[in-house]
Amino acid sequence: MKQVLAFDFGASSGRAILGKFDGEKLTLHEVHRFSNDPVYFNGTLYWDTLRQLYDIKQGLVKAKLAGGFDSIGIDTWGVDYGLLDKEGYLIENPIHYRDHRTDGILEEAFKIIPKDKLYDMTGIQFMEFNTAFQLLASRKQRPHMLEQADKLLFMPDLFAYMLTGEMVTEYSIATTSQLLDIKTGDFSKEILEKFDIPEELFSPIVNPGEVIGELSKEIREELDLPEAKVIAVCEHDTQSAMAAVPTQEKDFVYISCGTWSLFGTELDTPLTDDTAYSLNMTNEGGYGRNVSFLKNIIGLWLIQESRRQWQREGQNYSYADLEKLALEAEPFKCFIDPDAPEFSPLGNIPKRVQEFCRKTNQYVPQTVGEIMRCIYESLAMKYKYTFENLKNCTKKDYPVIHVIGGGTKDTLLCQMTANACDTPVKGGPIEATVIGNIIVQLIASGDIKDMNEAREIIARSETVLDYTPTDVHSWQTAYENKFKNIII
Repeated sequence: MKQVLAFDFGASSGRAILGKFDGEKLTLHEVHRFSNDPVYFNGTLYWDTLRQLYDIKQGLVKAKLAGGFDSIGIDTWGVDYGLLDKEGYLIENPIHYRDHRTDGILEEAFKIIPKDKLYDMTGIQFMEFNTAFQLLASRKQRPHMLEQADKLLFMPDLFAYMLTGEMVTEYSIATTSQLLDIKTGDFSKEILEKFDIPEELFSPIVNPGEVIGELSKEIREELDLPEAKVIAVCEHDTQSAMAAVPTQEKDFVYISCGTWSLFGTELDTPLTDDTAYSLNMTNEGGYGRNVSFLKNIIGLWLIQESRRQWQREGQNYSYADLEKLALEAEPFKCFIDPDAPEFSPLGNIPKRVQEFCRKTNQYVPQTVGEIMRCIYESLAMKYKYTFENLKNCTKKDYPVIHVIGGGTKDTLLCQMTANACDTPVKGGPIEATVIGNIIVQLIASGDIKDMNEAREIIARSETVLDYTPTDVHSWQTAYENKFKNIII
């Protein structure tokens, strides 16, 4: 039995999960779960980094007690980073991408490098919180931080450094930064120069599957651990999830459905033509330096943050309660564009849903069920909109949509996705990100031959649910007559 350890950092929690491989099937065992909530201080939203290091250590100890592990992989969402001084100390806690420092920064960035040129150079979807724009905001607002910095490490690489003492930059996480030249796969000297970002900040780029280093002697002695390798997995959680799509088809589409929904496909080469540019599609790096051609869409965040708002008001709905109330509400009464900028920040999402419907001259949902129905149907419709654009870009058709990640537990959203897109949906695996993290470790160790074999193993190890489209005409009518009119 081969055992490897995956650390996965999500929007509100982190997990340490042992992957056990017997040569035929993969099984998962969660050994530690911990909070990953950001912390406000002095007007800035931070990662709670040292607390997260404490919980990583707890995960290591619990994994040892659960049978041990041969290697470790770490994944998080993209774009965020920590700055270290010449002695290797953190200058400050890393700033969270939902912080407001990058509000309005895109306009300033495009004055330095024109929008079309920046897209042609990077192939990355423009989002205010991309690393390039975080650094631009830092240069403008807090220049002393960059002046003190000797190295920049993206969050998974920062945690790996804390465990090994080695500083590297993993390829998939680096591609989220909008700092890489899409043609060379290395940091763009032109972008760094024009944005006044020192090239020396960045460590050498390593590919998914390469060894970063060994657990340091200090960590092993503190926690009484044996030697273990830390592997550069696909450290961007989206790319770890994509690696876990259980298909043998070369051309497939997937929705990695969690706090964010990542709707995309896998390509051999980047796609940055006028159509991709006009649709603000992204070309992120994945395993084997393949391209994940996708669109970032706000996902379950709308449901999660709505539930938190109602809890703040004293109404403790479960997710099952919210799904039931949505089903009881009348369909197709109103829609939002999930990617409208007002839905991204923390706060009162239900109120913002009502305000969006009011300003777009639609019915304004009043009850919890009506608001939830609006959110659910709007997400499914946005998936349809993105699916059509994706097919238009790639000039390909796709007979099935693979929904992976935590969102597969939401059977209502999976069924609505099938209905809206008029395409069968296969839901699973739920733990796609962790599984992708684990299989890259197993490929690196030689226990799995390659990605094709890995996906075969996932298919026979995981339960996948099938959803067949229903009531397609009603969905299509509402899409054409209502939803397309409110897309921003």
